Amino acid sequence: MTVNPKARYAEIHARSLRDPEGFWGEAAREIDWIESPKKIFDKSMGLYGRWFPDGVLNTCYNALDRHIATRGNQLALIHDSPLTNTITKFTYAELLDEVKTLGAVMQDLGVTKGDRVILYMPMVPQAMIAMLACARIGAVHSVVFGGFAAKELATRIEDAQPKLILSASCGLEPGRIVKYKPLLDEAINLSSAKPKACMILQRPQEKCDLVKGRDHDWSELREAAIKAKKSADCVPVKATDPLYILYTSGTTGKPKGVVRDNGGHAVALKWSMFNLYGVKPGEVWWCGSDIGWVVGHSYIIYGPLFHGATSIMYEGKPVGTPDAGAFWRVISEHKAVALFTAPTAFRAIKKEDPQGNFIRKYDLSKFRTLFLAGERADPPTVEWAEQQLKVPVIDHWWQTETGWCIAGNPVGVGMLPVKHGSPTVAMPGYDVQVVDEAAKPVPAGKMGSIVIRLPLPPACLPTLWQQDERCKEAYFNEFPGYYKTSDAGYIDEDGYVFVMGRTDDIINVAGHRLSTGGMEEVLASHPDVAECAVLGIKDSVKGEVPCGFLVLKAGVTKPVPEVEKEIVALVREKIGPVAAFKLAITVARLPKTRSGKILRGTIKKIVDGEPWTMPATIEDPMVLEEIKTAVKSRA
Repeated sequence: MTVNPKARYAEIHARSLRDPEGFWGEAAREIDWIESPKKIFDKSMGLYGRWFPDGVLNTCYNALDRHIATRGNQLALIHDSPLTNTITKFTYAELLDEVKTLGAVMQDLGVTKGDRVILYMPMVPQAMIAMLACARIGAVHSVVFGGFAAKELATRIEDAQPKLILSASCGLEPGRIVKYKPLLDEAINLSSAKPKACMILQRPQEKCDLVKGRDHDWSELREAAIKAKKSADCVPVKATDPLYILYTSGTTGKPKGVVRDNGGHAVALKWSMFNLYGVKPGEVWWCGSDIGWVVGHSYIIYGPLFHGATSIMYEGKPVGTPDAGAFWRVISEHKAVALFTAPTAFRAIKKEDPQGNFIRKYDLSKFRTLFLAGERADPPTVEWAEQQLKVPVIDHWWQTETGWCIAGNPVGVGMLPVKHGSPTVAMPGYDVQVVDEAAKPVPAGKMGSIVIRLPLPPACLPTLWQQDERCKEAYFNEFPGYYKTSDAGYIDEDGYVFVMGRTDDIINVAGHRLSTGGMEEVLASHPDVAECAVLGIKDSVKGEVPCGFLVLKAGVTKPVPEVEKEIVALVREKIGPVAAFKLAITVARLPKTRSGKILRGTIKKIVDGEPWTMPATIEDPMVLEEIKTAVKSRA
């Protein structure tokens, strides 16, 4: 007898809310504990309670050591770098040896349990090794995006006060080398907190000078430790001890350091690998993110290794390394069963290869599922990917703060019907609701603020690093009893969640609350549009009116003014005159963060003529000049 996936999901989700301790206590059996938790949840601890408070474990042990007996010779990591034209592979046993060695080196440099270690690294295997080595010796890692501006890095050094910084001489981008060392040196000079030591990985593409007495050559320390047969054992930590701090992007003043604990993180990520993503131990999984983002932490490093899968780490781009077939080459060559990437990657591929010609050059017979997250997956992009790939395309929604998926489509439990524009349904442990300004639930289909009833499930942030009060203010005070996601949207009559944008992306046009996400769907449905962004700009009569920025597909021959006129008519037809949509501006590209999120807030400030600062996470600062020029030409 086959069980209806909808009924199965409903039963699992209901149980997770009705009996959270039973549900997560069962999931915790998939983790190897040094001391198994007797108490699953203690609501008297922390800001809203803590998971597995009396449990003791080691995250690195769960990622590596426990697999050695059964899959020591299986590949744990495939590092694929079209930027250096190299592919490097590590078995679980080889990766463990590297982690043990680096852990011992870090201990020799004075790092002990609870000390912070900042990683300022490119997408290289040593970055994964370093994160796992920190977890092994009980140190708290904080990964700062490699190439991040010196001032932004300095604020994180100031806040985390690391004993050690691990970095590299450079990072690589298509056609250019990003020198990390000058940025690191400047950041340390700007910060009042000084690391005891820095370890620098000298990459062959760009060697750097080392500061005497502070900087150490990574390879030299590694070789000396191997020669001396040094090896670090796993240090037991409490489930509630921090595993890492990850600073949210776009902060001003004192940064917000999201804390991730050891126990809940391991339990939730292990649960998700099969139940959400449908991946089995031993299979090849690819998360096309960067280790600087939460997605990279959860699903390049920890989730796949907890699960005994093989993880691909990619140092390249979706287009340009060398072409729009880069992703299909990686999937085909390494036989990946699933890919998790950002919608913007697919918009870039669609722009360069709208007919999907590159897709048909590769054998994708092992490939089962495409997962998208990072920003809203617009229906036209999802439809294009479905048509071209002939596999399920699954949007899902989560945040740095949660560490894993809030709403998704549980492939392992049983895939639910896809509704374009929705990341599907709330995952176990998440009681997702939509409320009005008074924190009262609104009817199905009505727009409001998306919130999650407390307690949050395992792996979600317990607090911000040494800032409990700020955490309460940012996430818990506005809607008492709930976590504020700062996202707006609605839940339909089937329980499907629709995330329509950040709450500040809901614009008020003459008293009508309209979703920019809904308008972007309309713009993206035009056959000539590759990607777009809609934002509310100041208007003296209506308060705000929408403005659309368009990037056209490669090869469009129609005159630009004609496309813009069609776009305005399309919004009027699909949404109505109430949208007051009259301005569409075509640009060559949109400003994005390095994780692919469109910098809508910065574009809005430029259009409104307000002061703005260069976002620290921007991929290419020159794009903002292009936006300014385009806006001036239409003023």
